[in-house]
Amino acid sequence: MKVILRQDLDNLGSIGDVVEVKNGYGRNYLIPRQYAYYASPAAIQRIKFERKQYDKRQEEQKAVAESLAAKLAELQVSIPMKVGEEGKLFGAVTGQAIAEQMSLMGHTIDRRDIVIEEPIKSLGVFSVKVKLHKDVVAPLKVWVISED
Repeated sequence: MKVILRQDLDNLGSIGDVVEVKNGYGRNYLIPRQYAYYASPAAIQRIKFERKQYDKRQEEQKAVAESLAAKLAELQVSIPMKVGEEGKLFGAVTGQAIAEQMSLMGHTIDRRDIVIEEPIKSLGVFSVKVKLHKDVVAPLKVWVISED
């Protein structure tokens, strides 16, 4: 079955692509959830219009994300943690802890958008990445300090 994608889907394609999928996957998953249309000449015209709107929305969202990235590059977040002997933390600093601290500072960031490359398990200054848009990633400086 050939379908035209209405959204970017991992491992399948991006908006406007005509892809070949199994009948059950197309009929039971993609089309009922409005992720795709049956491939037809009318659907091709409709997806061209939707693609223009999608591109316009993406440009607007990217501009907002870039302005937020500039603000986040200057921001520093302090995370107080319980510390044991030799400066080792009880547990690790998580994206949830960073997101909560940022919300207290007035910035709303989803915890799933915070990328911590290696677990933070000691005191110090660390750099993490914040995904704001599929094309925009902002660096964020995180200070891990003792609760005491």
